[in-house]
Amino acid sequence: MNIAEQVLNIGKRARTASAAMAKASTDQKNRALRAIAQLVRQQSAMLKAANAEDLERARLNGLEPALLDRLALSDKAIETMAEGLEQIAQLPDPIGEMTDFKNRPSGILVGKMRVPLGVVGIIYEARPNVTVDAAGLCIKSGNATILRGGSEALRCNNALAKLVAQGLEAAGLPADAVIVIDTTDRAAVGTLITMAEYVDVIVPRGGKGLIERISKEARVPVIKHLDGICHVFIDEFADADKAVAIADNAKTHRYGTCNTMETLLVHSAHAPDTLAKLVEIYGNKQVELRGCQRTLARFPKLLAATEEDWSTEYLAPVLSIKLIDSLDEAISHINHFGSHHTDVIVTENHSNAMRFIREVDSASVMINASSRFADGFEYGLGAEIGISTDKIHARGPVGLEGLTSQKYVVFGHGEVRQ
Repeated sequence: MNIAEQVLNIGKRARTASAAMAKASTDQKNRALRAIAQLVRQQSAMLKAANAEDLERARLNGLEPALLDRLALSDKAIETMAEGLEQIAQLPDPIGEMTDFKNRPSGILVGKMRVPLGVVGIIYEARPNVTVDAAGLCIKSGNATILRGGSEALRCNNALAKLVAQGLEAAGLPADAVIVIDTTDRAAVGTLITMAEYVDVIVPRGGKGLIERISKEARVPVIKHLDGICHVFIDEFADADKAVAIADNAKTHRYGTCNTMETLLVHSAHAPDTLAKLVEIYGNKQVELRGCQRTLARFPKLLAATEEDWSTEYLAPVLSIKLIDSLDEAISHINHFGSHHTDVIVTENHSNAMRFIREVDSASVMINASSRFADGFEYGLGAEIGISTDKIHARGPVGLEGLTSQKYVVFGHGEVRQ
């Protein structure tokens, strides 16, 4: 078979498996998740060996440092994968939940039932942990999934796929409920995103180029975000110690993630002290700072920010800084230049905090917390299948509920419409 035929065959297998997953019991799904978690821990040495091969090949191919960081699978990352699966197993099963019942004058009772989406196609780049996170969420939400990881993580993804299949079968569920496409041929993606007969939704996780291509070419719905241009705004009424800790963590905890701060907005009242402390901290950590003209007037050794900097996701130790004079200016800047991902206000003023979370049009809006918390694991979702900045049913970190839909259910007693 050629690539298109192979992927179509995978789609047929996944569609068949999705019917079994939709009626799987909560106990079966949880047993599968716990079995996979146990296998991940037991086979950590094998997974690290496969990951080491992927890393070596990626280095030889000149993969960027930020992507190498995402590709690496440490002992902590392996344990986090296992914990994520166990956390998903502990979450309530959304499938079959019925809500929003209303008695109608006709005598019927109308409500909604939560159901799986069906077959979820997930396309991602150098992150082997996504294989397990996505599999776990799709299993618990009663979906089948087709995973197409990046060529950089091919060996590790295939190793993880075998463990997932073993865990599914141990719980009496079809191994085809989670299928990893094991070819690096780009044509596989082109087929996957156009076979609407077998795939219900596509979730791309990766660089802007990948997501733009999928958004343009897909013939099935797409859950996505393009950029992570996240802001921290230090308000006039911010606590200085909180502001320093949050702005430092939001930028330097990790540089290559979509919830890393890329622009720091500082009320001019904090320029003499708070911003001076942060400039020193960033300097000690070799973060390149690009400031507006007002920032440069106070800190002339910084680089000058261009208009392009305000709408750039660096994914690197680079930060743009802008001094402003009001909450209105901060909100306006974020809504204009941001990517609707995650934005933070540091303030002790309740009214300002409430205005910020109401008026900033982003998937996650935070008060006095680092943007690095915008993550499915940190939100208690067990894991996330991705981040959505779309204004559809799934927005922000996409967990179990984001992988389901609702259908109306009607209970009657023989009523007929007059």
